[in-house]
Amino acid sequence: MVSHSLWIVGSTRSGKTTRLMRLFCQWVEAGLDRPLGRKSWQERGYSVPLRDRQRAPAIVVFAANDDNRRDLADQLTAAVKGRYPVVVKTPLGFFQDEVMLFWPLLIRRLNLRSQFPLRLRPETELELATQLWQTHLDNGSLQLPGVNDSAKVRRLLDLFQLAAVSGTPAEEITNILVEGTLEPEGTPELWQLVGQLLLNWQRWCLDRGLLTYGIISELYWRELLPDPTYQQYLTERYRAVLADNVDDYPAIARDLFDLLLDRGGVGAFTYNPDGQVRLGLNADPNYLAGLACRCQVETLTGQPNPSLGEELSGIAVELLDDPRLLSSLPESVQSIQTTSRAQLLRQTAQKIIEAVKSHQVEPAEIAIVAPGLDAIARYTLTEILSRQGIEVEPLNAQRPLNSSPMIRGLLTLLALVYPGLGRLVDRNAIAEMLVVLSRKPELSTETVDSPPLPTPHIDPVRAGLLADYCYSPDLEHPRLLPVESFARWDRLGYRATAAYSEIVQWLEVQREQQQQRLIASCVVVLDRAIQKFLWNGSNLPYDQLAALRELMETAQHYWEVDGRLRQITADGSTDEESTGSGENPLLIGVRKDTPPHTTIAQFIQLLRRGTITANPYPVRRLPTSAHNAVTLATIFQYRARRSCHRWHFWLDAGSPLWLSGGAATLFGAPLFLKEWSGHPWTESDRIEADEQRLQRILRDLLGRVSERLYLCHSDLAVNGTDQVGPLLTLVHAGVAVEPDVF
Repeated sequence: MVSHSLWIVGSTRSGKTTRLMRLFCQWVEAGLDRPLGRKSWQERGYSVPLRDRQRAPAIVVFAANDDNRRDLADQLTAAVKGRYPVVVKTPLGFFQDEVMLFWPLLIRRLNLRSQFPLRLRPETELELATQLWQTHLDNGSLQLPGVNDSAKVRRLLDLFQLAAVSGTPAEEITNILVEGTLEPEGTPELWQLVGQLLLNWQRWCLDRGLLTYGIISELYWRELLPDPTYQQYLTERYRAVLADNVDDYPAIARDLFDLLLDRGGVGAFTYNPDGQVRLGLNADPNYLAGLACRCQVETLTGQPNPSLGEELSGIAVELLDDPRLLSSLPESVQSIQTTSRAQLLRQTAQKIIEAVKSHQVEPAEIAIVAPGLDAIARYTLTEILSRQGIEVEPLNAQRPLNSSPMIRGLLTLLALVYPGLGRLVDRNAIAEMLVVLSRKPELSTETVDSPPLPTPHIDPVRAGLLADYCYSPDLEHPRLLPVESFARWDRLGYRATAAYSEIVQWLEVQREQQQQRLIASCVVVLDRAIQKFLWNGSNLPYDQLAALRELMETAQHYWEVDGRLRQITADGSTDEESTGSGENPLLIGVRKDTPPHTTIAQFIQLLRRGTITANPYPVRRLPTSAHNAVTLATIFQYRARRSCHRWHFWLDAGSPLWLSGGAATLFGAPLFLKEWSGHPWTESDRIEADEQRLQRILRDLLGRVSERLYLCHSDLAVNGTDQVGPLLTLVHAGVAVEPDVF
């Protein structure tokens, strides 16, 4: 039987996860897969019965993020050959499941309303918090950095989540901000208001049974984890814990691990000093590293696969500061240098095309990594490579739903079904909707066996004519008139006329049913429209299918929250709380008498503002052997995915963004680390943290490329400014690739 816990430490791709998988198999064979207190069936001399195999395992497994969770679950299932159930969770996912499971206990502890909890998605959380704090946003009392109200509200919500995952009571947020920030970033009066608003937000959500990740995290460590009943459940339920890449875990995860170890459990943890990808978001790697003193430390040094990290391990950091070391760079480190960024994108794509066509490397063995990927770079690289038959797969490319023509067309359709939405429609939107909804599958002319290709029966020119002559604008009841309203409708052609008439007839049926209250919500209208006009025998590309799933999940969730708020108001009242200013009552929950079209208008405006909604499930395409694509990702996305490739192209290698955390660092994050000194976070502290992050990035990325590295640099950035970043000396030292190679 296993008697001690293990702390497995190693650099990038040193075999930590593989070691963890072997431990899992050993622990299953040792009987740790059954809850404590039940004698091992093998010890009794019997074979393991089927019902015992199907019982939830007593080994809880953690992964840093959802992508890693799925990969680890697949690997563990294969390792035990499916003989035992494998459940892998992220820390926040585990906290959410436990809070949901023990919600009755929390109701009793906090004297909450007896109702099932509803978790808010990020976009809905932002929308409700903005409405709740609108008075303070309008009068200018929230003087926070941010180009718009949404950015300011997001910063406040991030502060609450940082406090929650660090084990900091919400009441202490004000004091931490006052002590840790300098005067130009905010005054004590501002932080006092921020703290009060966050407390009011927390109370408002709990009164309505609404949960965010921040509220879930605080409920877990503050209310659930100290509860004796819950502690007894943990002791009886879990005998062992395995956690991969704990350098990306929040501080409260260690509190859970400490409790399990204190109660006689055994653990195995992997830690990468060069990882810490989520430091600056919600991770506290140094605090998690304290678990090492409770475990037997095992250091892994060798890498199963060769990498440039091994070849450059001695100078991976020093080469940035000591020019004398640059001459020792191997020939596998090459540079592509141009004057403009447009030239850089073309030459980078051409180099990839040349390498693939000459069979030097497969597309799936290439990764393009950049500190920040703008729309121009994504489009240019994808377009050039796709024309040569090379697929490009962006990692977690989060784009606003409204960027999809199909989504914009469906939102316009809603405004034509429900009354009172005429202000949200214009002629251009009508024309685009007609093109999108008139797509019909057409058999390919090349081969009969080819799948139907949907093509619009109403082209943009005819759609513009129909929008000009057959659209009747009205604030209450905008309508599409019969095609005969256009004097020369005979010139539209049969296909366009038939497609338009089909859309008009469908709209009339939906409006009539809506007036008769036969449609429960606009989710039904969206579902009907997708099946009628867009499904086309399910021959949709993956990105379009994902966008439609995302829209349906977002709409369904939005109406669930709306229904909860209406129910709370109808049942009677929590609308008397104060916003903290002592002036205005909180009226956000008063939706009992609000007409449905008002909610629909808010939903349409939410998406049209470019809000990034949560990814649909599943968030990635199923793996296939035929999927052979170049990976395109930001530094954060690539490191979080923990991939490796033969060839790397570091785009914008001379950019100063390599040194800054950017979106991967939240405001005030260093103040909520357990190691925070209590002194204000100064500019020198930020510079030192940026330099340490750059060192980790270099070690980590070099450990993920095995054969060749291209440093791609243009003298001018996308906005025309000179690029003078920390890797510029490294770019000049690489073996230059001459343009005539292409």
